[in-house]
Amino acid sequence: MALQAAALLPSTFSFSKEGKVGASLKDSSLFGKSLSDQIKSDISSSSLKIKRAVRAEAVITATPAVNRATAEGKKTLRKGTVVITGASSGLGLATAKALAETGKWHVIMACRDFLKAERAAKSVGMTKENYTIMHLDLGSLDSVRQFVDTFRRSGRPLDVLVCNAAVYLPTAKEPTFTAEGFELSVGVNHLGHFLLARSLLDDMNQSDYPSKRLIIVGSITGNTNTLAGNVPPKASLGDLRGLAGGLNGLNTASMIDGGDFDGAKAYKDSKVCNMLTMQEFHRRYHEDTGITFASLYPGCIATTGLFREHIPLFRFLFPPFQKYVTKGFVSEEEAGKRLAQVVSDPSLTKSGVYWSWNKDSASFENQLSQEASDVEKARKVWEISEKLVGLA
Repeated sequence: MALQAAALLPSTFSFSKEGKVGASLKDSSLFGKSLSDQIKSDISSSSLKIKRAVRAEAVITATPAVNRATAEGKKTLRKGTVVITGASSGLGLATAKALAETGKWHVIMACRDFLKAERAAKSVGMTKENYTIMHLDLGSLDSVRQFVDTFRRSGRPLDVLVCNAAVYLPTAKEPTFTAEGFELSVGVNHLGHFLLARSLLDDMNQSDYPSKRLIIVGSITGNTNTLAGNVPPKASLGDLRGLAGGLNGLNTASMIDGGDFDGAKAYKDSKVCNMLTMQEFHRRYHEDTGITFASLYPGCIATTGLFREHIPLFRFLFPPFQKYVTKGFVSEEEAGKRLAQVVSDPSLTKSGVYWSWNKDSASFENQLSQEASDVEKARKVWEISEKLVGLA
């Protein structure tokens, strides 16, 4: 029985342990000078036989290098941890559900309204062991910093960050502002996410997960090389004078390009910033960290709550228009599955990519507009954003 127990231990541990036993027998006062040489010889012979038996048993029970590799591989079989902003409704909730259902992901639902998020998770059948809700208000940089601190104190690793939450105020006549005084659409959609992603980059880099990813949701409306992107008002960042001035509407304009406020354009401009930021992350960090940086347009989710601030007639006509005229309609469930693909699919690990899907729901690398892929403009947006969120 002792030999069987020894064989269950790693071979290197068994030998050292057996060696100690041999040494104790030799040094024991019970086997002092009164023992004959024959008895000593018998003891030595018995010890040698035990060692040989242990070696033989270890060879039989231990699997060579394959077993060691398997043990190391088990480290990567843990659940992945993904943070999704705006996960209490729409695309974010559908993505959280799709990932949680696999049983391979623990979803951190980063949301402003804790109770709303809890009700939403229960309404789609997410089980409690697969998600955690943490408060995050992207309209407050202090809230972003607090979220980062709370997440770190949770002790969880961070494998994937999905910057999904968005504000869209197409009918607003006057700008509204974040806690720090930035125009709300750009402040939430771009600056809040910029600080969040920059703050959590080291956490992702420390993860031992096989595929670490930072995903920023883009939009076709900010991509002016498409039909939808050419519907007025078109996205345009200009010379960034408004962004450089702080977008506060006091000593500078509340729009990135310095022009008059337009709620629909502010949203589209923020999406251009999102796509430029993703590419700048890729250029600055992919090679050193191995993190995949990507953006995507999952399709037109015409029924999403993102359009809740639009006029009633638009909300009524837009879904059937997308379904029967443009054929571009995508359900929240399907869009959630697409974003979940970008989070976890082994075939979508290419960094610096803007993903889209064709009519057969097959993913492909889409082309960004000239402005949304402008390297110099991406650098400027990055540097100005660093200053605005207190990182420079």
